[in-house]
Amino acid sequence: MTETDPPEPVLSARGLVKRYGRVTALDGADFDLLPGEVLAVVGDNGAGKSSLIKALSGALVPDAGEVRVDGRAVHFRGPLDARRFGIETVYQDLAVAPALDIASNMFLGRERRRGGPFGRWFRTLDAGRMRAEAQRVLDELGIKVKSITQPVETLSGGQRQGVAVARAAAFGSKAVIMDEPTAALGVAEAGKVLALIDRIRGRGLPVVLISHNMPHVFEIADRIHVHRLGRRVAVVSPRTHTMNQVVGLITGALRLTEDGTVEEVASAVHTGLSP
Repeated sequence: MTETDPPEPVLSARGLVKRYGRVTALDGADFDLLPGEVLAVVGDNGAGKSSLIKALSGALVPDAGEVRVDGRAVHFRGPLDARRFGIETVYQDLAVAPALDIASNMFLGRERRRGGPFGRWFRTLDAGRMRAEAQRVLDELGIKVKSITQPVETLSGGQRQGVAVARAAAFGSKAVIMDEPTAALGVAEAGKVLALIDRIRGRGLPVVLISHNMPHVFEIADRIHVHRLGRRVAVVSPRTHTMNQVVGLITGALRLTEDGTVEEVASAVHTGLSP
């Protein structure tokens, strides 16, 4: 590999196809996540973004195509398989247990047991160790809470999002996928989540950000993956392309040329697509 060659993707996909009867959710979709970047995935409702992310996180088994981790083809039969490869997903509903405390949520499904016979025979949990490890991760990511033992239901929306993100960052070694992390948050809390994403990137862990919020995308993303009609139609940089151009690519009014510029699609007027 020469100095001008792009780095090998940490997580990639080629030719993903998924059909639900006569509906094609993925139509030969490609995907590339580079080391240490924030990659935003944008597209209209029904474009196939959710199906793409589910295929990458193991929640969906594609009918055709392959997913690759560090260039090696893998076959995810479920989310646990993706987790074993270091891919963590923060879903829009956060998947937290409100009545449990922060530490218990951080280790939900991956609880630490005490050493010796108590842990081996009586399956006693090591609550002290889990609280210490959870507090360390929160401190590293700059997430402020009153106590690691307080129930998640007592936290604000942004703090709950922070706990879910911290859990993913604690166990993710290859990539963190975040589905609309700022959708239900106010301006101040959304800003904190964006800062959290930046800190995760600073730790060298790449992030896939699915979002409809274009200002947030342009604020935090290194590259933007545009998904339309079940496939990737463009990958652009927020430094070289405008928000209006990205919206045009999403709607189909614009298309990306081989030299990286965008041009109007002549057929858009005839198909009724809005510019």
